[in-house]
Amino acid sequence: MFIYLSKKIAIPNNIRLKCVSWNKDQGFIACGGDEGLLKVLKLETQTDDAKLKGLAAPSNLSMNQTLEGHSGAVQVVTWNEQYQKLTTSDQNGLIIVWMLYKGCWYEEMINNRNKSVVRSMSWNADGQKICIVYEDGAVIVGSVDGNRIWGKELKGIQLAHVAWSPDSKILLFGMANGEIHIYDNQGNFIMKMTVSCLHNVTGAISIAGIHWYAGSEGYVEQDCPCLAICFDNGRCQVMRYENDESPVFIDTLMNVASIQWNQCGSVLAVAGSLRAMAMEKEVNVVQFYTPFGEHLRTLKVPGKQMTEVAWEGGGLRIGLAVDSYIYFANIRPDYKWGYCSNTVVYAYTKPDRLEYCVVFWDTKNNEKFVKYVKSLMSITTSGDFCILATKADDTHPQEDADVESGNNAMYVLVLCNSIGTPLDSKYIDIDPLFVTMTKTHVIAASKEAFYIWQYRVAKKLTAMEINQVSRTRKEGRERVYHIDDSPSGTTEGPLDFAKAFTATRDPICCITATDKTLIVGRESGTIHKYSLPNVALVQKYSLNYRAYQLSLNCTSSRLAIIDISGVLTFLDLAVRSSSGDGSGSQAGTGDPSKFERKDVWDMQWANDNPDLFAMMEKTRMYVFRNLDPEEPIQTSGYICNFEDLEIKSVLLDEIMKDPERPNKDYLINFEIRSLRDSRLLIEKVGIEDASQFIEDNPHPRLWRLLAEAALQKLDLKTAEQAFVRCKDYQGIEFVKSLGNLQSEAMKQAEVAAYFSRFEEAERMYLDMDRRDLAISLRIKLGDWFRVLQLLKTGSGDCDDAVLEQAYNAIGDYFADRQKWVNAVQYYLQGRNQERLAECYYMLEDYDGLERLASSLPENHKLLPDIGQMFVTVGMCEQTVNAYLKCNQPKAAVDACVHLNQWNKAVELAKNHNMKEIKSLLAKYASHLLEKNKPLEAVELYRKAHHFLDAAKLMFKIADEEAKKGTRPLRVKKLYVLAALLVENYHSQVKTSQQNKAKGKTSEATSALAGLLEEDATSSDNRMVDSAWRGAEAYHFFLLAQRQLYEGYMVKAMKTGLRGSCPPAS
Repeated sequence: MFIYLSKKIAIPNNIRLKCVSWNKDQGFIACGGDEGLLKVLKLETQTDDAKLKGLAAPSNLSMNQTLEGHSGAVQVVTWNEQYQKLTTSDQNGLIIVWMLYKGCWYEEMINNRNKSVVRSMSWNADGQKICIVYEDGAVIVGSVDGNRIWGKELKGIQLAHVAWSPDSKILLFGMANGEIHIYDNQGNFIMKMTVSCLHNVTGAISIAGIHWYAGSEGYVEQDCPCLAICFDNGRCQVMRYENDESPVFIDTLMNVASIQWNQCGSVLAVAGSLRAMAMEKEVNVVQFYTPFGEHLRTLKVPGKQMTEVAWEGGGLRIGLAVDSYIYFANIRPDYKWGYCSNTVVYAYTKPDRLEYCVVFWDTKNNEKFVKYVKSLMSITTSGDFCILATKADDTHPQEDADVESGNNAMYVLVLCNSIGTPLDSKYIDIDPLFVTMTKTHVIAASKEAFYIWQYRVAKKLTAMEINQVSRTRKEGRERVYHIDDSPSGTTEGPLDFAKAFTATRDPICCITATDKTLIVGRESGTIHKYSLPNVALVQKYSLNYRAYQLSLNCTSSRLAIIDISGVLTFLDLAVRSSSGDGSGSQAGTGDPSKFERKDVWDMQWANDNPDLFAMMEKTRMYVFRNLDPEEPIQTSGYICNFEDLEIKSVLLDEIMKDPERPNKDYLINFEIRSLRDSRLLIEKVGIEDASQFIEDNPHPRLWRLLAEAALQKLDLKTAEQAFVRCKDYQGIEFVKSLGNLQSEAMKQAEVAAYFSRFEEAERMYLDMDRRDLAISLRIKLGDWFRVLQLLKTGSGDCDDAVLEQAYNAIGDYFADRQKWVNAVQYYLQGRNQERLAECYYMLEDYDGLERLASSLPENHKLLPDIGQMFVTVGMCEQTVNAYLKCNQPKAAVDACVHLNQWNKAVELAKNHNMKEIKSLLAKYASHLLEKNKPLEAVELYRKAHHFLDAAKLMFKIADEEAKKGTRPLRVKKLYVLAALLVENYHSQVKTSQQNKAKGKTSEATSALAGLLEEDATSSDNRMVDSAWRGAEAYHFFLLAQRQLYEGYMVKAMKTGLRGSCPPAS
């Protein structure tokens, strides 16, 4: 992040300020001071320029109201954003609650205990309750409507601070002696907080501030520290919850006056003064830290004494109460963002999710793709791809098993395309604090080492290479180098992360790279230059400052360096001597330019010119050519791209206000001066003078501009020369084709079409009575609705083929959008039977599909597809008709089998002399038997008229049931069914022989033939001959039992004997 002072507001009569508070939602600023001073201010932007948004827009005081009511010095001011209330207190203990009415603030409630002074007040997260603590130990908790909920006197304790937990269940009370006590929301003591940051501290200390971030805009990381406690001696501890045993410790080395989190809990501001060194006076500073204790920036502030710091609701400004002034500082946050292939990639947090929401916003089509990423660390982009650096997820196993270090990889680099689709990923052990990428490489660096990954994407790989991707790590596509090593670029050892953990005295602080050069900056000011792709240390440069951001121009000849204080300088890297192989590691001083700019927070080299760059200085954008600046442009945007003399900038501050709905107005294009001047010359002076100016300031974009202007005026000679200069082959061909046209009107129409003025070109064609050219133009554009309109409205006959093509194209248009009813109408007119069948199928209009099938000629290529459609919905008869019509009886039989219509399958097989039906039946029957469904198998054979096979299965079932001792009546019925199936078999054989004989022989001969066939086909004659034996036996058994129980002993014995005797022959 970068911060700079931007505005100062003086308080009348030099009254010293004691406190300041910024309303996060409505933007009001309350400040209190000596002599009862209480003012409410509001800064608002006032501009008519759409491009001037955010910090770049001029801001003026839209409200400056002095609130009368306090007589003593106002010491505490706090906002209730939810209910638009301001609560203030002075040194006499008077508390006033102010409300907004018709644009002004008025007293709503007053309270004065007349015993002690109020030291701190805090509203809870939902604005329903306020806790007020007095110096004498009194605590009052009240509701938003002024009612007291509870009060308590803490005897013998001097209170100084109070803070609510995010869930309003806990209160933290800060004592004057530096202790912090934890109470519940009813005033019951829970415990004393352990303050570990004061270890080894002696003497009196006091609490400078307690701030507990409520999580209103999500957290930057899961289990992120959010409770900040800071003491006046500069010691801070940042905790995850009130009894966190491992807090983050910060020693700011300053006398602290106030602390506050920003709106999303990602930055902690600590305001105060640096301790006096020797006899020097103290300096007011604001230090900025991450929740994990990492120092981000230091802002020096003029004045004698700073009393409080307050963040703006959007986190882009802070207000500082210093003496009798309010200073404002603008903040340029380090957003996680990037730009690739017309897509802005940015990340933000949501209060209801632990992951980062990463948005891929296609600015060309205004479409966005969203993905959620856990523990996102950074976003880096280049060309068409981006890298998401994240911490490894413990809940998922590591996919990349080639990491050769002993530990599990802690971090992941995910390669994505411009819509967020992951293409590849690598697990690494080193912390990717700094990441850069080129068209071929990703470089990630920790403080001690850097890792290089030569990535490839699938569209560039052959099938053989894709199969080898998993083995490429051993082939040198990934390498790790320690910053203290001096690689020569020749030896390629195995990937070993172990050496990356060796400590160094001079850590890495930034990196950048181009296709052939890698630059690594170190905290001491040393710059290492490495060659790519073979990593060799080429040279070292020594600077007397620490780099914060590095950037190489397109030829890798000059390095731009922004240091930690925002000063931009340059370092020439071009090799000046021709001797040597350039692969040594000798130290050198380089040839830095005398160029220097202050308060720079962003810069971008042009992609096509090594001497052209743009930079952001406060709220102004400067464009430099050969280090000469153009007039600045007022903007606060982040630079996306600089190419073709145009700068693309994105207003990320505005996007982050509503990140779910990015607006194309937030993407701004700026033209540099040479492009603006060339356009102005062409419009005001003429092509010849403009041509001379462009000759003096050559650039392909300027030549293209001249060519287009010459085309507009049909100056073909100049246009051709300009196209040659910008190497536009298509433009040259177009000019030549224009030269072959005789009609001026035709030339103008072609030029209008070239410049995408299609309506104008069509009108010109029609005026020349060249409807064919207008139709051809619309066909090229794919505007088939207009093609159809032109075909129908024009005079004369229209081409039937073109008309059909138009109907079908419009049908395709509706089909692509799944508007099948509309598509059917156009496919009918276009006689497109293939797509018509698909539409009927999607509409479930099977009657229409059947009509279409009947209207098709025999053996039409579409009939098998229609048959398959009918199969998928279980319509057997229509399926068979379709397959038979295209002479595919086997497909018809297969469909019947698939639909379990075995009767139909057998009938078709017999009618078409197909012999494989028996094998199909056997296969399906065995499948049913495997699933223990014997009765279904019997039914299958019976339906297929394979009665003998059915009878065999039924006898088998009956025998098994008899062995189990099943009820005799059930067994009898099974044997009866088996016997009936045998009888059906006899009838089938007899009918078959009669049909074969066809009356040519006698009935006796036919019967004899039937019996002979039975003998020949029956594998089990006993079963066929004595089919009723089992049923008969169980019948007599049951009858004998009944007679026995009824007392007919003789009859029962005769029946039993009858059942046991073999049948009479």
